[in-house]
Amino acid sequence: MIELKSAQEIGRMAVTGQFVGELLAELGGAAAVGVNLMDLEHLARRRIKERGAESCYWDYSPSFGRGPFRNVLCLSVNDAVLHGLPHDYVLGDGDLLSIDMAATVDGWAADSALSVIVGTPDPEDVKLIEATQVALEAGIRAAQAGGRLGDVSAAIGEVAHSYGYGVNNEFGGHGIGRTMHEAPHVPNDGRPHRGMRLDPGLTIAIEPWLCRTTDKIRYDPDGWTIRSADGSRTAHSEHTVAITEQGPQVLTRRPAHGAATAESGRKPATAS
Repeated sequence: MIELKSAQEIGRMAVTGQFVGELLAELGGAAAVGVNLMDLEHLARRRIKERGAESCYWDYSPSFGRGPFRNVLCLSVNDAVLHGLPHDYVLGDGDLLSIDMAATVDGWAADSALSVIVGTPDPEDVKLIEATQVALEAGIRAAQAGGRLGDVSAAIGEVAHSYGYGVNNEFGGHGIGRTMHEAPHVPNDGRPHRGMRLDPGLTIAIEPWLCRTTDKIRYDPDGWTIRSADGSRTAHSEHTVAITEQGPQVLTRRPAHGAATAESGRKPATAS
């Protein structure tokens, strides 16, 4: 069942989205050479507790995972792209880190992700991250009231293919509101003018993720971490978006001064 939110309810989700966006920006800025992934995890736990928020990940127990996630961040390094389980790993020069988090404040959820390069950037990694950001922006622009879900998927896929990347549709975006995962599923490729109608009040997480040289994935023995099948680098960008009569409203936009992208001197994408 899909629940359309009122303007007031979208406003409450925006409060959560602001917290998620600010914390992601802080985490992206804290990711540096010599930092342990568990340092980022514990920083996020402190911030969530201080805010009186709740993590959507702590008790997350989907069919593919092994028991509750029991962390508040997905931290995916290099060839890991989704559901990276925080662990004792010290970030090294050139690592590509994807940070994904979802939380609720007063019962309303928001979900967002970004990828950053730690230290010296590889131009191919910069391109990969840029592709996910541009695809995210395209998906957001396509999320217009009266349109179709396929418009969002097609916009994302078109950008990915224009950069020369394949798209895996096993995991994608999703509805969000009172819980992290609601209907509908939002694929990262598709056909325009197809699928459900985008009505005002629909709230979705749009999240393009890409692997550099494959569209196939594999799972780690931990049952959580998803990697590119060929070991190539990966990247992930995500925002929570509300469909409104005035156009798409990004609820998890990050502070401009803290928008964390590859440390290459590039201006952050406007979807930040």
